[in-house]
Amino acid sequence: MIDSGLVVVDKPAGITSHDVVSRVRRLAGTRKVGHAGTLDPMATGVLVLGVNRATRLLGHLMLTEKGYAATVRLGVTTTTDDAEGEVSATVSAAHLDEATVRSALAEFVGDIEQVPTAVSAIKVDGKRAYQRVRDGEEVVLAARPVTVHELEVIEVRRAPDAPETVDVDIVLRCSSGTYVRAIARDAGARLGVGGHLTALRRTAVGPYGLDVARTLDQLGDEFALLPIAIAARAAFPAVELDAERAADVRVGRPLDVGIETLSAVFDPSGDFLALYEPRDGVARAVAVFV
Repeated sequence: MIDSGLVVVDKPAGITSHDVVSRVRRLAGTRKVGHAGTLDPMATGVLVLGVNRATRLLGHLMLTEKGYAATVRLGVTTTTDDAEGEVSATVSAAHLDEATVRSALAEFVGDIEQVPTAVSAIKVDGKRAYQRVRDGEEVVLAARPVTVHELEVIEVRRAPDAPETVDVDIVLRCSSGTYVRAIARDAGARLGVGGHLTALRRTAVGPYGLDVARTLDQLGDEFALLPIAIAARAAFPAVELDAERAADVRVGRPLDVGIETLSAVFDPSGDFLALYEPRDGVARAVAVFV
């Protein structure tokens, strides 16, 4: 039987995150597979899945920072803010120089208020925004605070297949909830020509990057599972316990160990036992995994 742990998938383009979950369920031979965060069908890259007991870990993972590589096309606006939508407007971007483009994108670094794309999975009165759009409704979402920790422009070039447009390759690190499509849309609007996303690759989710990701074909050849203990050590501060305190954890008792944030606790043999957080002067159990 497959043990508990994380599977870090390098998702291909053209399939949904749920498609990936279905494939991994078959490979792992268990229904107990879930994912932390989604990727649009167009997007590729890191998708973190939990298997068996590790599905309970997903909701607690500090996956608040994500990394992306993306291409923005300036001069074309679409209904979805990416290449999957219909073109809604075109404006020549041929007059834009590289310095102007770089300056505009630099303004998105830091704490910003971002209006999510209308075809996002955000719920509006209990219904997904993208479903409302598909049903012909006009959706206007409220701006939300997000943080772009870093945004680097790699290249600014004329698009060979569309000389009136400009393609911009960027890499960025941002908080969870940031829409890279919205950055493309807003950068295009700021430059007066419109813009959308033509490519998106997620390079990291929290501590898990492409270096530990495997394609579905690779997983089919060899099912690579990141054991739950290693996954927990990568995502949380680790606290090593003696046998007596480990026994307390197994029944969910508070601990008199000094922790300052949500932490993973381990028994003397290195087995992952639980997540604990500081509360009321002691460390209390958030989730016990044994």
